[in-house]
Amino acid sequence: MADYETHHSIIPKETALQALNTIIQLHFEKTLEKKRAVDLQKKELWKLFQIFFLFLGLVFLAQAQSPKLQCRHCWIPIGILSLAHLIFYVSVAQTLRCINGFKYQRRCHKLTLGLATERLRQLKMRISAAGGGGEECEVGGDEFEIHYQEPPESYFGKFKRNWALHFGFLILIYVFMVSSSVVLLCF
Repeated sequence: MADYETHHSIIPKETALQALNTIIQLHFEKTLEKKRAVDLQKKELWKLFQIFFLFLGLVFLAQAQSPKLQCRHCWIPIGILSLAHLIFYVSVAQTLRCINGFKYQRRCHKLTLGLATERLRQLKMRISAAGGGGEECEVGGDEFEIHYQEPPESYFGKFKRNWALHFGFLILIYVFMVSSSVVLLCF
């Protein structure tokens, strides 16, 4: 019994190789799945931007073409622009949250994939050094156990910069549209 506790569990090399290959395949597929999800979310984000800019263009064109709108009516387009921007901000925030979540998950799968690939390479080198074909090379169970890897805390800075960039751009557009509405209607 004491001999069993000191050696942990011994696993045949074929089982260890198969387990590592399965882990690698799983995390590779998950990495590709998350990449596709990020790409779909980015397409959705671009569609949101296109629809929003089309709407802003129509509001601006309506202000420029309307002879009835005057300075005292500027609260109407500003209210419409504010509501549209608010709805757009919420949509962009939700889409960015999804994109960042998928990117984070993809990074975790890539790190785990890298660790599993490295362990497989080390195991194959040990097997080839031990003679290759014989059963005498057995592997400890904890050697091929791959835990889910997570990136360091500094990885989140990338997401914060991305949020700041998008929302800074949106605030700039809002200020531009409100000021252009006032200038167009009042001067």
